Amino acid sequence: MLFVALACFFLWTAPLANAASRVKDIADFEGIRDNILVGYGLVVGLNGTGDSLRNSPFTEQSLTSMLERLGVNTSGETLKTENVAAVIVTATLPPFQRQGTRVDVVVSSLGDATNLMGGTLVVTPLMAADGEVYAVAQGTLTVAGFAASGAAESITRGVPTTARIVNGAIVERELGFDLASMTSLRISLRNPDLTTSRRIAAAINGYIGQPVAEPSDPATVVLNLQGSNRANMIELLADIEQLPVRPDQTARVVIDEQSGIIVIGSEVRVDTVAIAQGNLTVRITETPQVSQPTPFSEGGETVVVPRTNVQVDDDGGKKLTILKEGVRLQDLVDGLNALGIGPRDMISILQAIKAAGALQAEIELM
Repeated sequence: MLFVALACFFLWTAPLANAASRVKDIADFEGIRDNILVGYGLVVGLNGTGDSLRNSPFTEQSLTSMLERLGVNTSGETLKTENVAAVIVTATLPPFQRQGTRVDVVVSSLGDATNLMGGTLVVTPLMAADGEVYAVAQGTLTVAGFAASGAAESITRGVPTTARIVNGAIVERELGFDLASMTSLRISLRNPDLTTSRRIAAAINGYIGQPVAEPSDPATVVLNLQGSNRANMIELLADIEQLPVRPDQTARVVIDEQSGIIVIGSEVRVDTVAIAQGNLTVRITETPQVSQPTPFSEGGETVVVPRTNVQVDDDGGKKLTILKEGVRLQDLVDGLNALGIGPRDMISILQAIKAAGALQAEIELM
């Protein structure tokens, strides 16, 4: 039933498969990208659900270091607090984010804390891959999950050791990238394809009226404004990202064997092939019966009489199906459904068709 539903969905959307998409939906522009930030910090104010300092020595070291910076000397003292947890703070810095703006952060426990609910993240610098600090995070945590326990039972819903702080980080450093003054820029395809890259370049050149775009490889289209009548890169990219382009794709069949999901691309073609499917099933059922003597009989005894029922199913009702050369996706699905088989057997049939050289598509196993 799951495969039939998926097949019907893709058949219904088949006319849309060849529809044009905007350039902004299938490609990225150089320099317009997110940046990943990460930091290490402490969450305080937990209700006894923080790290046990004996099992998490890094938490104790961080707590001691923080107190010393605040003028509290704890050298030689044994800390036993359970209201503190060491955490990893992650955030995504959007492109061209200006100094003073805010971004969301995700806080994840690093030690053996059991719950971050009610905690407060202390000032935590967030660094990028270059080691520079680009944002500082602090705030009260919002935990989606929860945990509760009693003497004989406990319950946990969600992940209480992961939290989020909305607008929890302030951007302190801007990324230097002057997009407006650029005269050359690369457009990167999200799904590299030679035909799609050529179509994007042709659409851009047709819109501008000059050969300013050229595909350099299946994943890149180079845009060069030198000598053209367009001087502002921002205005040009705003127009380019709205251009309609029909993306091409490799014929592919995606199979998830664990869940039995099959997704067949619209470009899949099958050569002439005959398919038959059948399994031999032998079912043996034991139904023992009890035989008792008649009342007041002499010398009788109660015995168990075996009863065995053997059934053999050779799938004799299944028929041989022929798929003609160059059939479409609908013909392939109709032919497989005509055999009355389930998704598991369909996976084996598709692999067998591929092994026979009749399936003109790639099979990708998830």
